[in-house]
Amino acid sequence: MPLFPRVVRLALLACLLALMAGCGHRGAVREDPAALDLPRFMGTWNVIAHVPYFAERGHVAARYEYALRDTDKVGVTYHYREGFDQPGQTREARASVKGDSGNREWTLWFVGVVPAKWRIREVAPDYSWALADYPGRDMGWILARDPMMDDALYQDLVKRARDHGINARQLVRVPQLPQQVGTPGFGEPKEP
Repeated sequence: MPLFPRVVRLALLACLLALMAGCGHRGAVREDPAALDLPRFMGTWNVIAHVPYFAERGHVAARYEYALRDTDKVGVTYHYREGFDQPGQTREARASVKGDSGNREWTLWFVGVVPAKWRIREVAPDYSWALADYPGRDMGWILARDPMMDDALYQDLVKRARDHGINARQLVRVPQLPQQVGTPGFGEPKEP
């Protein structure tokens, strides 16, 4: 009989550990259960801030343009400059929208064969700003319809991004105007 209490104790310990592991995610995540209005989301979104990575690092005046191609297909054009005196450049991609995600999870296809996951975490009620991330990667974006954003709203969105598990300490503001270059918190252009 001494084996039985030990088995029960081990089973209870295993249940407790499993329960604790389920509670151990980063921060309280606010999930918006409402489906994203895909046609309303289309149009121009300025990159206000992002966690820099090789494909966007050093860009200024960056923005995405989304165009609905079908009920679940989106054309994506990324516009940017490597400096304010540099010519504008674009990159084209297409996206497939995962239907059972409330239109919030996309797979982007660059050069037709390189897939990237993208998830829209939160959108303003008036669709004036959005928070997005790359699930499973330490990447995130703060997007807005207007290229300029006041500091109070920006700080609120940084907090919201953190609540969604985005590493907000790595967010860097993207200069949209030349006078923002060199300002604390803003990234440096690749070219002068």
